[in-house]
Amino acid sequence: MRIISGKWRGRRIDAPEGGAVRPTGDRVRESWMSIVHQLLPDARVLDLCAGSGALGLEALSRGAARCDFVEQSPASLTTISTNLKLLGGHPHAHMHREDALRFVERLAPGAYDIAFADPPYASDTVRQLVERWMAVPFADVFGIEHSSSVVLPAIGETRRYGSTALTFFRAPS
Repeated sequence: MRIISGKWRGRRIDAPEGGAVRPTGDRVRESWMSIVHQLLPDARVLDLCAGSGALGLEALSRGAARCDFVEQSPASLTTISTNLKLLGGHPHAHMHREDALRFVERLAPGAYDIAFADPPYASDTVRQLVERWMAVPFADVFGIEHSSSVVLPAIGETRRYGSTALTFFRAPS
């Protein structure tokens, strides 16, 4: 896997070993970033169910001021840490070993400018994170990756890429 754009463009990053993590493909990640690219400079970013950290690392590469990576798996957190070191580090990249739902339950509206989430497709976490964001919009823009067979509330904008879909929610201004 490689960083697509920004100061780390073309730099290689790793995914955790084994099949537990499904890294976002380059095409989908590029689409994701093209949707939010204007918002990334100096943004406060949240990467939920971070896996390899590719989404948050891509945001930092494109000028985000900070990123909080939230992940339960120690192996994934080790991979994110290693990827950050390989890229030269970032002073405002923070890792949290915690369940994504528990993490967002403590957040106030607007705590982040942009939040990414890529939970396991087989779990109900997609719906639970969307419900939490609808109750307390913890980010101005919330993008979530999910199976294209999952239908989320119509207030979100969904784009489909084969069996993968991205849905974006925007907080009212």
